[in-house]
Amino acid sequence: MKAQNVRDLDKNEIHAKLKEMDEQMFRLHFQMSMGQMEGLKKVREMKKDRARMLTLLRERELAGGK
Repeated sequence: MKAQNVRDLDKNEIHAKLKEMDEQMFRLHFQMSMGQMEGLKKVREMKKDRARMLTLLRERELAGGK
């Protein structure tokens, strides 16, 4: 997911996406522990997307406080 796409989402949508992403990450980690290494690239991509979303939420929080 591109940073601009994340910026277009509102706070509730970002939280919903983060929750959905956490569930997917759990399933992928479980699959990888069972020996299926197909999801490694997807896990890396999801970590980056999650970091983008959390960063954007923090930026908005700091901008709202000023």
